[in-house]
Amino acid sequence: MYELIDSGNGRKLEQFGAYRLDRPCGVAVWRPQKEWKATATFNRDSGWSGDLPAHWEVEMLGLKLRVGPTPFGHLGLFPEHRSIWEWIDQHVKGGHFLNLFGYTGVATLVAARAGAQVCHCDASKPMVEWARENCRRNGLEGAPVRWIVDDAYKFLERERKRGRTYETILLDPPTFGRGSQGEVFKADRDLQDLLEACFALQPKTVILSSHTPGWTHQVLSNLLVRTRPGGTQAGGTQGLDLLLGRQFPIPCGAATIWSR
Repeated sequence: MYELIDSGNGRKLEQFGAYRLDRPCGVAVWRPQKEWKATATFNRDSGWSGDLPAHWEVEMLGLKLRVGPTPFGHLGLFPEHRSIWEWIDQHVKGGHFLNLFGYTGVATLVAARAGAQVCHCDASKPMVEWARENCRRNGLEGAPVRWIVDDAYKFLERERKRGRTYETILLDPPTFGRGSQGEVFKADRDLQDLLEACFALQPKTVILSSHTPGWTHQVLSNLLVRTRPGGTQAGGTQGLDLLLGRQFPIPCGAATIWSR
């Protein structure tokens, strides 16, 4: 179970299963509603303080997911992506699904549970192993999932040469990142080339999300429309906000779904 308890003064108080965590949240410029008591606190300068296990389990969308503190303050789960997972759960019914920058694999599990043949790609071997563990926790070991540790762009080029196609491609690229061989990725410089490589695999749907400040779903829509062969005449887009919490939501990014 995940719940946003409160937010304010540049922080957020969240319940991840049995543990209540206090973490930074730059956009929470208002005052909190209550006094906070957290199991553990993360600060960017000093890291984690408090008593947390190496990992524990949280349930979301009927899935059992391993979470645990990382040096960057993440838990291996970004709950603001729930709107994307729900869209996948409702609209992906089989077919070939590619999850680029797949992280710990929640979208992979949702698509596999829906009957899709999934390819999960991430440049980090530990993250792919984490995703595989989440797969085992949910009894999906036998699902048709390919696990790939590779640079996203290089993998897309190889898939194009193999003649592979995908009905749905999901990508959540970082603002800045490194590939499996140290390749540098900068979203403002490299994302359109990456999208061109995605469209070369002839998808019917592309889901693009971003946490880059200022990149609204209109920015993402413009990127998709300008990149897709045929431009504004080829398919339509739907914007999604990535929000933490439901009663008093915190904006954490945006997503756009392009479909033809």
